[in-house]
Amino acid sequence: MPTVEKKLDDQQTATAQGPREAAAPKPLRADAQRNRDRLVEVAATAFAEQGVDASLEEIARKAGVGIGTLYRHFPTREHLVEVVYRREVEALCAAADDLASHHPADVALEQWMQRFVDYIATKRGLAASLRILFNTNSAVFSDMSGRVSLALRQLVEAAVAEGSIRSDIDASDVLHALGGIYSAPDTKDWRDRSRRLVKLLMDGLRFGAGKGGG
Repeated sequence: MPTVEKKLDDQQTATAQGPREAAAPKPLRADAQRNRDRLVEVAATAFAEQGVDASLEEIARKAGVGIGTLYRHFPTREHLVEVVYRREVEALCAAADDLASHHPADVALEQWMQRFVDYIATKRGLAASLRILFNTNSAVFSDMSGRVSLALRQLVEAAVAEGSIRSDIDASDVLHALGGIYSAPDTKDWRDRSRRLVKLLMDGLRFGAGKGGG
């Protein structure tokens, strides 16, 4: 059985080649799937709070598994980064449908944009490794960014149709405004400031709307 040290020695070679996707992965046992899901969940929080250099040993410890288990699921750090990135995008897109089915359209849009702040926080933490992944697997980014744009467009168009935000708004304008949050300085109060900016953005979107506008 390969040792942890051997896996670490192989990491640089695997990184240069980029994360590999198995064509037809075997289904995991229930306990193995739980371990994998927990590792991804803990890694997402660690990367958002500490950046992509967060300790893999600490991620494994907080997930309640050994470092060998982490490397069995994710042979390289970049592999783990890609899985975390996909998870964050999928959760963000799923939230759009869930919020739209439980709230008025403008409320669903505002709550989704607040979740977008958390998504950006994780993406900022992954930035260095995401640049490496972009060079080795750019299809991941075109697919994921397209899904986020579609989710936002559906929410914006629903709110326009409902009359709860201005009709002269395009989803690309909203995405451009949200993009400014990503480039804001990484201060301790970044999330709080970003959430306030989302509220200000929604005030602007609602102003002059056919329903509930100023």
